[in-house]
Amino acid sequence: MTSDPGPQPLRRLAFSGTWYDRDPSALARDIDVWLSAVPPLNDRVCGLVAPHAGLRYSGRIAAWSYRPLAGLALDAVVLIGPSHYAAFAGCAMLRRGSLATPWAALPVHIEIAEALADASALLEEERRDLHAAEHSLELHLPLLARVQPGVAVVPILVGEHSRAVAETLGDALVRATVGRRVVFAASSDLSHYHPRDEARRLDQQVIRSLEACDADLMMSTLERDSGHACGGVPAAAVMRACRLMGATAGGVRQYGDSGDVSGDLARVVGYASAVWTTAA
Repeated sequence: MTSDPGPQPLRRLAFSGTWYDRDPSALARDIDVWLSAVPPLNDRVCGLVAPHAGLRYSGRIAAWSYRPLAGLALDAVVLIGPSHYAAFAGCAMLRRGSLATPWAALPVHIEIAEALADASALLEEERRDLHAAEHSLELHLPLLARVQPGVAVVPILVGEHSRAVAETLGDALVRATVGRRVVFAASSDLSHYHPRDEARRLDQQVIRSLEACDADLMMSTLERDSGHACGGVPAAAVMRACRLMGATAGGVRQYGDSGDVSGDLARVVGYASAVWTTAA
């Protein structure tokens, strides 16, 4: 047994009823509709990027990232998102327990978490207080739980948004998961609160890096203007890891913004789905 199946310590849902439907049955129906609109991807997924806004706005985009995980035999999904409410050195990773979802809780994969902590000092702290209040990973859980019920997870929050962290984290992901069937999932929205035309111009700079699975290009874009993507460092870490694992295909699967739902084109938030795959 490589994962802790017990409910304690449990990271509880903090955004149910506000950022997504509190009714598990209604939420499942919505997610299943979004997933059903996405064609299958018959390749081995190594990494993905999906947004983390309220599911009413970004869920249909995120479905393009998570649909390819349905039916895969996985040891774990490593979830990596930005800390929105507190800056801190390095990262914060939960090493035991489980994460509540609208359905069954997902256990933390203890062995992979310990291997990651051994692989980099960036990953030694847990900071459960920060995880409890952060939305960037919770907004991925409903989709993940629908396509991979019961899958083990390793939740990581990034508190220091730098090229060095992206590179160190990407390298650690690869070292710690050798021989494991793992997907790396980065949580990121794109530009925030620009008129749609300006937002799409800004977002194209990030989309170019996602299309090419180019972590260096992503970091260069963020170093010019960090507002391009709040989860740019998690995305860069995942792209670096996928490249090191031999990613051979993939890129952006879907793009949109909050105006597609709200109708407000004066202040939109951009969303992208990206998936990368390996040959075997």
